[in-house]
Amino acid sequence: MRTRYRRKWTAPLALLACGALLLSGCADFDNTAAGQRFTPVNPPSPEVPPQVGPGGEAGDSGPGRGGGPNQTPTPVPPPQGCKDFDKTVIATCLDTVAAVAAIPGDGSAPSALAGERKSGRILLAAAEKDPAAWATIPVDGSGDGGLTSLALSPGFAEDQLVFAYITTPADNRVVRLAKGQAPKPVLTGIPKGATGNRGAIGTDAKGALLIATGDAGNAGLAADPASLAGKVLRIDTSGKPAPGNPTAGSAVFSTGVHSPGGLCRDQAGSRMWLTDRLADKDVVYRLSAGKPLTTPAWTWPDKPGVAGCADFVGATGYLSVATSIAGNLQNLPVTPDGAITGKPNVYLDGKVGKPPKTFGRLASMSMINPQIALVGTINKDGGAPVSSDDRVVIITPTAASGGGGKD
Repeated sequence: MRTRYRRKWTAPLALLACGALLLSGCADFDNTAAGQRFTPVNPPSPEVPPQVGPGGEAGDSGPGRGGGPNQTPTPVPPPQGCKDFDKTVIATCLDTVAAVAAIPGDGSAPSALAGERKSGRILLAAAEKDPAAWATIPVDGSGDGGLTSLALSPGFAEDQLVFAYITTPADNRVVRLAKGQAPKPVLTGIPKGATGNRGAIGTDAKGALLIATGDAGNAGLAADPASLAGKVLRIDTSGKPAPGNPTAGSAVFSTGVHSPGGLCRDQAGSRMWLTDRLADKDVVYRLSAGKPLTTPAWTWPDKPGVAGCADFVGATGYLSVATSIAGNLQNLPVTPDGAITGKPNVYLDGKVGKPPKTFGRLASMSMINPQIALVGTINKDGGAPVSSDDRVVIITPTAASGGGGKD
């Protein structure tokens, strides 16, 4: 049992055409999830979003609820088994949640598909409900491989399809999923190595999939135009190069990726970001079609393990980057036109806030709407797990804007 999420939230809110690159999977299949029904979510409302402060509570004063501006919030009790008392936690007792795909909505009932890296299990994590099995994909979870990213189809409202980046015994690949159906290959033959297998999936505003692939432990592959490794690829949902790519008939959108942590964008698609881990530093890039990734928008020499990201720029002026080694949020101030203006504000590090708060190692992030995101924890993968780990946690603009964090 985990704690029930009792607050009602209100908020505004794969593969080149066979022959372009050497690979093994050009998929052709029906893009509708047979037998699946979709219930439209409410559109984001224009109301003020819930402000989840450093105490982890949503708005109310009183014991354990943050109190008023002149009151000291009371600490959230520690977890008891799978029961977590923090109101921002919507799922508990999972295993290494390296992949999260949030279900769009108004925030009143936060939910997401949560993927476990090593087991390949995908569960539906929803507020006020216990995690429910959704699918399981056979994966090779050795090293840094396994199930490392999930993304809803650009037409999810109609087709109910989900895309996953996985490692198999033979390669890294993108597969397509529908509940109750076996996964179908979309993009196969991405090189696999002892390391460098992690990938990330995102979508752009034109209905295409963006796939960031690792370099399979060979940094030279990132610049090799004949390899699928170390690239940002832009494909349609059948795995073919998407229309409008820099080179017609090629899926390559950009080169120079090494160990991607996450892809994210603003709602309009005017800004697209990629986090990456290099040998000597961690970086975040602003993606630009056809341009190699040579000049980061920001660099972390201390290598905190950049992972997922969320573009809260429209709400708060921050790009929020989760870290899986430092175990915090690195919130970069960004202007509306996408310029980073200063060093990151650090939050959820267990050192700041009233009271200080941490969820440990953070991984994939995914936005429910421009005001609310979800993040998975990976404390069972080299961290210090508590009894309710691993978890899926809500992140709101208060967290993204620092909420009293340090510079």
